[in-house]
Amino acid sequence: MIVSSPLMKSVSGIRGIVGETITPGLIASVGSAFARHTGGGTVVIGRDTRPTGEAIERGLESSLLLAGCRVVNIGIVPTPTVEVMVEHLKADGGIVISASHNPIEWNAFKLIGKSGTFLTASEIEKFFDLMELPFLATPWDRVGLAVREEGSHEIHINKILSVINVDLIRKQKFRVVLDSVNGAGSAITLKLLKELGCEAVPIHCDMTGIFPRGAEPVPENLSDLSAAVVENNAAIGFAQDPDADRLAIVDEKGRPIGEESTVSLAAEHLLSKQSGRVVINLSTTRAVDDIAMRHGAPVIRTRVGEINVVEEMMRFGARIGGEGNGGVISPEVHLGRDSLVGIGYVLEMMAERNKTISELSADLPRYIMKKGSIRLSGAGIVKSALHKLKKDFAGQKISDIDGLRIEFINHPEFQGGWVHLRPSNTEPIFRIIVEAADRERAETMYDYFTRLLSV
Repeated sequence: MIVSSPLMKSVSGIRGIVGETITPGLIASVGSAFARHTGGGTVVIGRDTRPTGEAIERGLESSLLLAGCRVVNIGIVPTPTVEVMVEHLKADGGIVISASHNPIEWNAFKLIGKSGTFLTASEIEKFFDLMELPFLATPWDRVGLAVREEGSHEIHINKILSVINVDLIRKQKFRVVLDSVNGAGSAITLKLLKELGCEAVPIHCDMTGIFPRGAEPVPENLSDLSAAVVENNAAIGFAQDPDADRLAIVDEKGRPIGEESTVSLAAEHLLSKQSGRVVINLSTTRAVDDIAMRHGAPVIRTRVGEINVVEEMMRFGARIGGEGNGGVISPEVHLGRDSLVGIGYVLEMMAERNKTISELSADLPRYIMKKGSIRLSGAGIVKSALHKLKKDFAGQKISDIDGLRIEFINHPEFQGGWVHLRPSNTEPIFRIIVEAADRERAETMYDYFTRLLSV
């Protein structure tokens, strides 16, 4: 059989196409390795709504049980809910069966440690080594026990309600349109909105796992949400990805404000109440730096990947963190990207400032960002190109901790902008992200680096 796409193994977990690289053998090796990783302890598992999820869930649960683990299955839930439940139950780890924003033919395993956060880079490398060992089969009398846990939605929601002004939000009676791409965020987010006194208008919340739009909550995929916001005269529209760790927003006029604005809004909201350190990845908008400067807060940038941000947040005691793809990480709730946390903060911000979401968006620093990708033509070619770029732009501010990020501080054509060039953790592609103060400069930068790397 010809494999059209490789198995992606990275700090973001293990991803592949079901029937090609996601196979029964792989499922068994993941279960056995995780049993070894946890010492045969308690493992929380959950999944998104993809049609392949149930079969993978059964295989994974069986593998964990035969390897001696106790399995707590919490069903179809967002990725952050699994993280919350690992922490809440004091479990030894957790696994989310979800390929997040990848197309429907993909599925994946996201691996969570006993702290409720993803495995670190060093931990996951050790885990990959464990996958190479023979299956860990325990004697018949040591086979594990599986239990169902039905209360995870309420536990997660209550953690969010405890850190926002629920009464103030309820008084506003916001009408909200929710587009959950028929994914894992559908039911729990509607429950959250009900708790906040909102009139929720659901679209694409059927939990069928059949994505009615592109899985990523990017502007080009939100036309249905935009139309529904206008048609229903709603105050705001929220869009999630299939496992609900990312959040994008459509304003009351039906305009997507860009997923980069989600973290910017959360940073502005929290830092205005109490300043503190901000941690974001290299690909996140400069608007967050401007907001942090406004509030006297230092900013740390990390490699792309939730756990990379989380590790630095823990190290420095950050006030807020996240990734520019719509992932808000709030340590006062849980150290993981969480669209529900983002929803709570944005609604609280609207209520406290008595402003529309378009007004709040207009108050943010404005930059033009363009994102794209090219298919990898060979790791050696890409490495050589990045090495040449590092030399060519030696006079600029450069970071090479994750691909290559160049901040143009005195370049005659690109000054004031930046570019981040890196291989994806989740797809066999090379990502190109540029940002500048105006569209013309952003387009010029994007075209330049795309041509350079497409040889």
